[in-house]
Amino acid sequence: MSGLDELDRPGDPQTPAAPRRGAGDPVKALMHRHRELCERAVDPMEIAAGLEAHGVTDRTAARFRHRDVFSLAEEMYARIPRGDDTPPPPASTALPRPRPDRALLTLLPGALCAAALTGLRFTDGRPRLLVAAAGVLAVTLALRQVLAKGPLGPRRGTRPGRRRTALWTVLLLAHAALGEGLLRAAVAGGPDGPPTGAPDGPWPLAAVPLLTLTLACAPAAWCAHLLTAGACRRLDASRGLEEFSASVQPVLLGVFTLFLGALGALTAVCAAALDEPPAYAPTLTLGALLFLARLLTAHGFPQVPAVVLAATGTATALAPATVLAARLPGCGALAVPVDTLVTAWGPASVSVLLCAAAALPLLVHAFRTLSRASAHARTAHRC
Repeated sequence: MSGLDELDRPGDPQTPAAPRRGAGDPVKALMHRHRELCERAVDPMEIAAGLEAHGVTDRTAARFRHRDVFSLAEEMYARIPRGDDTPPPPASTALPRPRPDRALLTLLPGALCAAALTGLRFTDGRPRLLVAAAGVLAVTLALRQVLAKGPLGPRRGTRPGRRRTALWTVLLLAHAALGEGLLRAAVAGGPDGPPTGAPDGPWPLAAVPLLTLTLACAPAAWCAHLLTAGACRRLDASRGLEEFSASVQPVLLGVFTLFLGALGALTAVCAAALDEPPAYAPTLTLGALLFLARLLTAHGFPQVPAVVLAATGTATALAPATVLAARLPGCGALAVPVDTLVTAWGPASVSVLLCAAAALPLLVHAFRTLSRASAHARTAHRC
């Protein structure tokens, strides 16, 4: 039972006098219960979002003689003690503006990946291995910075132990580059050697998905910024939590569709530039999964994305592992599911199936979570 419901229960004979004083002024009792929220709030919208996060609904606000949570939050904000020099509350939620340095940072992973792929095409032998190692290190460090700052970074206050979504993002990108080649080689009886970075090697590199997904950091950050800006505008215009939720869901759907469109266009451009097949299905499904995970993480909900990404990454790694393990005596049945999928739809079908199965429930979770005002309370002033 929430603390708000306790305000409506009959008083106990041994209850101290404070609750009885709150019976005459229920808003004051609510302010005392959420004192920390009221004191650190910079505007009424932040109080409304915080109340929603604690389970307060428009129906609950009616008990305090208010039509909705936003109206209740406005009274609570107005009753916060302030000095004479405290500025009045802002008339509207400040819309975030993208910073040029962080906008350029989102271009860095794609640029470094393109440089590394170019170096692999013009080198051979040990120089190629050195270029590959330098490229992996540079792209990983750039991705780490992009996923830690700006619209794709975690909300301030997120505990470091919950930032493992960045690690699984890098591992899934590595699987997009090498996983399909390893699976194809394993089904054919290989691999006969380590990856060389050459398209015709024993463990071929899928350059198009890797380049596309690293370049997609820029449109992903821009789409995340559009979602934050759209949520800010609707916080100003909405007069109830249900109204806000209904108005922000189309924005979320539009942002998600816009990102998929940009990802498809990038896939076509990268395929033409590298003169390789586009591989739309694996790129779009993995891109959708990673984008949804970053949106949830950036708004302060990293737990579910971390579990989903970990399960997807583990499953994609187990696919070639089962094929290799099936070569042991008496373990031939382990490779039957993967062999069936590869025979019917090709090696890419395993990754597509796993990423799609993970992205669909994550999309539903994102629609339920990111349509709440509390999801945007602390991102309203971010860039």
